[in-house]
Amino acid sequence: MAYTVKELSDLAGVSARTLRYYDKMDLLKPEKINASGYRIYGPEQVDLLQQILFYRELGFSLKTIRQILTAPDFDIERALTGQANRLLAERKRLDRLIATVRKTLASRKGETDMTDQEKFEGFKNNLIQKNEDQYGKEIREKYGEKAVDDSYKKFGNLTKEEYEDSEKTQDEMFAELQKGMEAGDPASEPAQKAAALHKKWLSYFWGFYTPEAHAGLVQMYVDDPRFTAYYDDRGGKKTAIFLRDAVRIFTGFADK
Repeated sequence: MAYTVKELSDLAGVSARTLRYYDKMDLLKPEKINASGYRIYGPEQVDLLQQILFYRELGFSLKTIRQILTAPDFDIERALTGQANRLLAERKRLDRLIATVRKTLASRKGETDMTDQEKFEGFKNNLIQKNEDQYGKEIREKYGEKAVDDSYKKFGNLTKEEYEDSEKTQDEMFAELQKGMEAGDPASEPAQKAAALHKKWLSYFWGFYTPEAHAGLVQMYVDDPRFTAYYDDRGGKKTAIFLRDAVRIFTGFADK
């Protein structure tokens, strides 16, 4: 079945302006333009719009969605399977938060006791699941099943104070990185302080530490665009590269 912009807009629940914008950015082009100058969308475009809206619900940017959908190896069945898995993971995340809220409410009413550890259990479990969903395959291949599982266990057992300190340590690391980047030298005092803070931050999650593993991790930050995006979004362009260079100096791997 064929649809005009208005008809597809009504069908999908998106504005006509949105469809025109998707066309402009080459995300969703109409099948054709008819003799009257109207955009006409066919079955292929309907399926593509569904994919776009699925990815939007999952929090993907339009730029990322376009990269996914235009990739030569894009497979719609594989995409749908991945989307279903992500939505199931999101449902589990919400279920954990709901359970934490309910238990907190029961504790406030005096119906049950709740330890400080339990108050933050849902949040930490969500972070663990998010990390596993995003990076699990890569970090398990690089460090092994036991090392990753031990790290998750260690993080899950953090006290409220330790968790807050880990967040503070990461904030301090980014602040020192910014100073080092302004100086333009990964060997500078603030850059090396940032590397030391990164090591401290890792201690909250890793059950082990070696300079080689540290240097390997920050190289992965540069090699994997997902890690690169996280650090560059947080600290600015080329933050992942600068951190890698600073840590390689800190660990003695700069010339290796």
